[in-house]
Amino acid sequence: MKTVVIAGGTDGIGKALAATCLRRGDTVVVIGRSAGKGRAFLDAAPEMGAGERAFFVQADLSLTAESGRVIEEVTARFPVVDTLVLCARHYRTERVETVEGFEENFALFYLSRYLLGHGLAASLEKADNPVVVNVAGPGASLSVVNWDDLELRRDYDGGAALGQGGKLNDLLGVAFAEKYGASGIRYVLIHPGVTATSFSGVYDARALEHIEAMKKYAKPVEAALPPITTAIDAPPAQPLSAFVEGRRISVENGSFDKGAARRLQAITERLLPAR
Repeated sequence: MKTVVIAGGTDGIGKALAATCLRRGDTVVVIGRSAGKGRAFLDAAPEMGAGERAFFVQADLSLTAESGRVIEEVTARFPVVDTLVLCARHYRTERVETVEGFEENFALFYLSRYLLGHGLAASLEKADNPVVVNVAGPGASLSVVNWDDLELRRDYDGGAALGQGGKLNDLLGVAFAEKYGASGIRYVLIHPGVTATSFSGVYDARALEHIEAMKKYAKPVEAALPPITTAIDAPPAQPLSAFVEGRRISVENGSFDKGAARRLQAITERLLPAR
């Protein structure tokens, strides 16, 4: 059985995936900011015969220091990690900076995924068939990236912040695969389609109206899981792959440009050392 770490595992897709993995015998570590939701996850585990295989790490992943602590805790307890699933994100209508000075979407949706992937790479390399599954939404145009203002200090828009975050995760996957692909770690980018998750966020009236409309045609959470569980159990042989609603899309085009991925990697490395 596998050791599966799920960032954003107390809500929505992450929560449903955690329950699925527990029921089939995996050891599951969920990361979330809510102590109450973490306790609910642990309390439900014995009913699935998985009390000894369920673990919760409370952390606010919008803070890079918290991501670092999570990496230390996970590696200390689980020297081998088979699967890392990245789900955590949080919509904000208004621009908010963390106490570390990062725009929150940039910090949570991109930086935490960067840190967790790289920070747990050594543990993943010890697994027989390691994979990172990044649930983001691959395939958008590179034009959504505001290279001169990645943290959207000017003209912030919540939807634009999430759209850019998804593209940054595409480039993260490209750079990660280039660095670790030879070690056997596979990186899979997945967009499960519009799903009735918890829609975590803080919305103004207009954004909330849009969310309510989306819920009317969104698929149930359980319907979003098959592409993710397939990626966990049988990741493609290539270092990087991408899927939209179960359909594989090419990563050999300008949308997954290696030059842009290296550019983002260099920017990220300049941002993080002082933190």
